[in-house]
Amino acid sequence: MPRSARRAKIICTLGPATGTAERVDALIVAGMDVARLNFSHGTHEEHAARIALVRQAARRRDRVVGILQDLSGPKIRVGDLERGRVRLVPGAQVRLTNQEVLGTAERIGTTYPDLPRVVARGDEILLDDGLLKLAVEEVEDDEVVCRVVEGGLLKPHKGMNLPGAEVSGPSLTPKDEDDVRFGLTQAVDYIAMSFVRRPADVEGLRAVLDAAGSRVPIIAKLETPQAISRLDAILAVSDGVMIARGDLGVEVPPERVPIIQKQVLARAVESRGVAIVATQMLNSMTENPRPTRAETSDVSNAVFDGADAMMLASETASGKHPIEAVRMMDRIIRAAEEHHLQGGGVRQRLQRTDLTFPDAICDAARHVARETNARLIACFTQTGETASLLSKYRPGVPIVAFTPLPDACGRMAILWGVEPRVMKIPDNIDRLIARLERRLLADGLAVSGDTVVVVCGAPLYLAGRTNLLKLHTMGDAEAHLT
Repeated sequence: MPRSARRAKIICTLGPATGTAERVDALIVAGMDVARLNFSHGTHEEHAARIALVRQAARRRDRVVGILQDLSGPKIRVGDLERGRVRLVPGAQVRLTNQEVLGTAERIGTTYPDLPRVVARGDEILLDDGLLKLAVEEVEDDEVVCRVVEGGLLKPHKGMNLPGAEVSGPSLTPKDEDDVRFGLTQAVDYIAMSFVRRPADVEGLRAVLDAAGSRVPIIAKLETPQAISRLDAILAVSDGVMIARGDLGVEVPPERVPIIQKQVLARAVESRGVAIVATQMLNSMTENPRPTRAETSDVSNAVFDGADAMMLASETASGKHPIEAVRMMDRIIRAAEEHHLQGGGVRQRLQRTDLTFPDAICDAARHVARETNARLIACFTQTGETASLLSKYRPGVPIVAFTPLPDACGRMAILWGVEPRVMKIPDNIDRLIARLERRLLADGLAVSGDTVVVVCGAPLYLAGRTNLLKLHTMGDAEAHLT
């Protein structure tokens, strides 16, 4: 099989290290399935240029590469600082104020106006991804008096985390709404929502998309303890989740993060949502040409736990070895899958309280593919839902998904084990089989004599009607048309 034999997908963040046509092309050759655009940085013009580079390179390579728009969200930060930095000394007192000030070692501004209302004496406040720690000693009307517990050098606009605090305010900021409108003009394939704390946050973004007539899938980023405590409810209203281990690892004890990751991945599979593992997957490769052994194990364990995709952030956005990082992740995933998929695939446990015809067909397709030693499963899908469901049953063979809609094709790029293709709707099932056969042979995905499991719905032009499974021997289709 070609590159599609790798099941788990690779998401690459674009940035200064990968901002040229040559670098984007190299990312695709190395194994990038989805390009992530981080809207915490850059202008709309810069993002539009990068999207164009991805789509041009994908067309040249005859590949489908999805576009993930990652919204910045209501990140709490410190303000400007005197001389561009201040040193916080352990044991010293520092005031955090919601007023706009030029910060010093004694008084620092914050972008979060409600800070005095959401923290209490004894709470921790973490700065710069947890590198600096403050303890709240007193809360005043517009200031919070803290004691420096773990000091260090603080630079302007670094992040502020409030572990355990119920942060008020919407997760969708005015900037996010403007970015969403821009993303829709660029036909992004997915939108990742930052700092989701409750289902209403996702529903707020969904309302914006509905008003624009869009059904772009929403990926909820899990970055706070509040989101983890409401995981099932968030999964119910989103199309998938991203375990953003950076901020999450600051807000919960580090020893809890691997446990939370396993729990989230298991629940995402049961709810049929996409599950992405992100942050520091191969972080050492921002500087070094090879990963650490611990990072290799981290990627492998994400495969074993059932992640649909794994994300590279600074490794490809600003690192010294972006292409090598993608190649390395591709190698690690393939090795892990070769071990894990031995014996015909991994049976995923789905919630079966509302079993439907598509459920039964897709589960049967997995079983039939294994028992007949099929080369692959080929499905025809209008919206990508059939491919998504097949993916969640984790068959031991690749899934080649054909759709008449280019938008659906892009959205399937993130799905585990799915190789998307665009194909026009034929008149009937026999012509569908013939057209599938020609494409599979032409693309080198199967050869004459191979067994292929075909999944589709009848009538073909109606979405949501997955009700047909057919075993097909490659080379027989034309005979059936005569």
